[in-house]
Amino acid sequence: MNTPKDLFKKCYDFTLADDVKAQGIYPFFHPIDETEGPVVSFAGNKLVMAGSNNYLGLTADPRVKEASINAIKKYGTSCSGSRYMTGTVNLHIELEEKLADFFEKERCLLFSTGYQTGQGVIPTLVQRGEYVISDKDNHASLVAASIMAVGQSAKFVRYAHNSMDDLERVLKNIPETAGKLIVSDGVFSVSGEIVDLDHLVDLAKKYHARILIDDAHAVGVIGKGGRGTPSEFNRVDDVDLVMGTFSKTFGSLGGYVAGERSVINYIKHNASSLIFSASPTPASVAAVLASLEIIKSEPDLTTRLLENTDYVRQGLKNAGFKLMPSRTAIVSVIIGDQMKTMVFWKKLFDAGVYVNAFIRPGVMPGHEALRTSFMATHEKEHLDKVITEFCTIGRELEII
Repeated sequence: MNTPKDLFKKCYDFTLADDVKAQGIYPFFHPIDETEGPVVSFAGNKLVMAGSNNYLGLTADPRVKEASINAIKKYGTSCSGSRYMTGTVNLHIELEEKLADFFEKERCLLFSTGYQTGQGVIPTLVQRGEYVISDKDNHASLVAASIMAVGQSAKFVRYAHNSMDDLERVLKNIPETAGKLIVSDGVFSVSGEIVDLDHLVDLAKKYHARILIDDAHAVGVIGKGGRGTPSEFNRVDDVDLVMGTFSKTFGSLGGYVAGERSVINYIKHNASSLIFSASPTPASVAAVLASLEIIKSEPDLTTRLLENTDYVRQGLKNAGFKLMPSRTAIVSVIIGDQMKTMVFWKKLFDAGVYVNAFIRPGVMPGHEALRTSFMATHEKEHLDKVITEFCTIGRELEII
C-alpha cells in the first residue's frame, strides 16, 4: 500500500538555514535599523554598506524623500486599485511620459515591481508556437516569466551565457516562421558583466527576432547620461523593448517597460500582472520622478559611482582576489566554496562591512562569491575600509 505523501515534508526536511544559523554565519535577512546610504546600522553597530543596489545614493537624498512625503500628503498611501481601474493617478502618466523621453522610446508603462514587469511583458507577447530565447544567466524574474509563457504553449530555450555563437546555434534551430523574442540582462546581476549587445542585435536582425533588454543594473551606471545598455552601444533604435526596476538607481519600488506605442498599448491591455495588481503607490512614483530629474541634471553622480567602483575593483585585483569580469557598479569576488563564502561574509560583517553572499543554488558550484556593489555617495574612507577588511580576512582564510 502506498503511503500518502505530505506536501510539507520538504519543509520539515529543510534544515540548512537553521544549521548555518547555529554556526553563527547565516548571511541573510538581517534587519537594518537605520541607513544613511553608504553607512547602515545593524543592532546599533555601524557598517559600511557595500552590498546595496542604491547606485547613485538617491534613497537617502533629501529631495527624493521630500517628494515622497509630499505625494502621501496629496494622494494618501495607496491608489487602492489596479492601473486598469481606479489605480491610476496623474503621477503615473507623468512618469511614463518622462521615462519614454529619457529612454528615447515612444511609450512607457509602469508596473508595481520589477519582477512583475517581466511577467507582464514576456508571457503577454510570447504565446502559442512562439519562442522566448534567454541567456542562461538572466535574472530569476525573467526565467519565471518565460516559464509562464510555456504555460501558454510557447517555447522556452536558453543559450550559453553571453555566447553569441550559441545564440546563433539556437536561432538556427527555430523555425523561420515562428515569432521570436531574445531576452537578456543588460548588466548581469551576479557578475556585473555587460551583454554583447552589438552581436546580439546583428543576430536578431539576421534571424528576424525581437529584443527585450532588462536594464535593472544598467540605468544610472552606463550609457549616455546613465540611460543604460542600448545607449552604451548606440543601439537604442535596434532594441525593441527595454525594461527595468525602480528599486536600484531610482531609489524606489516598481518597474517599467518602454518601446513602440503599439506594443506598449498591447501590453497595457493584456498583461495580467498589470491588470490584476494594485498600482505603484504615489510615494513610490514621486520618488522616481525626483530621482529622474537628479539623474538628468547631475551626470557627475554616474562618473563618481564608476570611479568608486574602479577604485575598489583595482584594489582587490592588486591584492590577488579572483573577480568576475565587470566594469559596472558590481564587483563580485569569487571564493569558490560555500562554507568559506559564509564564513568570509560573517567575518566582514563583524569587521564592519556588509556585502552579499552568493551561494548555491544562486550560482554554480565553484562560483560561490561575495558580491559587492557601490554608490556614488561612498567616500574614500568607506572604500578603503572595504579593501582593507577584504585583504585581512582573505589572507586569514587563505583566499589570497
